[in-house]
Amino acid sequence: MDFLSEFLTRFIAQLQSPTLGFLIGGMIIASLGSQLAIPDPVYQFIVFMLLMKVGLTGGQAIRESNPAEILLPALFAVLIGILIVFIGRYTLAKLPNVKVVDAIATAGLFGAVSGSTLAAALTLLEEQSIPYEPWAAALYPFMDIPALVTAIVLASIYTRKQESLINRERTIAGYAPSEQLDTADHRVKIWPIVKESLQGSALTALLLGLALGLLTQPASVYKTFYDPLFRGLLSVLMLIMGMEAAARLAELRKVAQWFAVYAFVAPLLHGFIAFGLGWIAHVTTGFSPGGVVILAVIAASSSDISGPPTLRAGIPAANPSAYIGASTAVGTPVAIALGIPIYIGLAQALMGN
Repeated sequence: MDFLSEFLTRFIAQLQSPTLGFLIGGMIIASLGSQLAIPDPVYQFIVFMLLMKVGLTGGQAIRESNPAEILLPALFAVLIGILIVFIGRYTLAKLPNVKVVDAIATAGLFGAVSGSTLAAALTLLEEQSIPYEPWAAALYPFMDIPALVTAIVLASIYTRKQESLINRERTIAGYAPSEQLDTADHRVKIWPIVKESLQGSALTALLLGLALGLLTQPASVYKTFYDPLFRGLLSVLMLIMGMEAAARLAELRKVAQWFAVYAFVAPLLHGFIAFGLGWIAHVTTGFSPGGVVILAVIAASSSDISGPPTLRAGIPAANPSAYIGASTAVGTPVAIALGIPIYIGLAQALMGN
C-alpha cells in the first residue's frame, strides 16, 4: 500500500510539471478553436536544437564511458524495436476493419522513436534528480532503425503474398499472363531503408551531436548556448505537439476506431516491456534507474519526424491518416502525459533515486 501511495503521489506531481503542462495547454487551445500557429521552420529548428543538445550530451558521455556498459541496453533496444512491430502485426492487424498494411505501418511508427518525447523525458529526469547515463540517449537509433526496417520488410512480404494469391486466382479463372499482376523481383532492399532513416532530420541531428560530442571539445558552446535554451525550447515544442494532437483527432476519426484503442494501449505496453528489460540490465550491469526510464520512454514513444516520411516511401499502400493520426493524436500524448510519469514513478519506487 505504501508503494502504491508513493507512486500515485509522485505521478500526480509529475503531471503538474511545465513540460506536460504545455502539452496539455496546446491540446486545450486547439480544441477551443484557437488560430495560434507556429511556423513549421520554427518547429524544425526547435527539434534540431533539442536533439543536438541531447546528442552533444551523449557524445561527451560516451567518450568518458566504458563501451561494454552500452552493449546490453543497445541489444535490448534493437530487440524491442523489432518486437513492437511484430506485436502490432499480430494484434492490430487482426482486428475488424483494419488493413494489414495500415497496421504494420502503425506498428513501425510506434516502434520508431520520438526525439521530442525523449527530450521531455530527459528534462523530467533532471527535475526529479534521477541519475541516468548521458549516453542513454544514444539508444535512439538502435530501436528506431530496426523498427522501421522490420515494418517495411513485413509489409513487403505481405504485399507480395497477396499479389501471388491474386495471380493464382486469376490463373485459375483463365486470365492470360499479361493480365496478371507483375510480382517478379520485388525483393526488399534493407540498405536504402537504413540510409533513409539515417538521413532523416531528427536522427541526423542526434547523430551529428553524438559525433561532435565524441570527437571534439564542445563544452564551451554546450554550456553557454545549447544547455540554457533546452527547457525553454522544449516547452514551445510541447505546445506545438499538443496543438497538433488535437488537430489530428479529426483524421483519426476517418479510420477504424481500433487505431485509437491501439494508440492508447500500445505506448504503455511497449514501455512496460522495455522497463522490464531495463530492470534486467539494471540488475546485471548496474544500468541506472534513469537509464531504465529512458529505455522505457523511447519504447513508448512513436516517431513524429523521421518515421512518417520513411514509411510513406517504404509502405506506399498504407494510409497515413491511420498511422500518423494514431501516433500524433493519441500515442504521443499518452507516452508523454502518462508514460513518462508512470515509468519515473516505478523507477523511484523500485530503485530509489
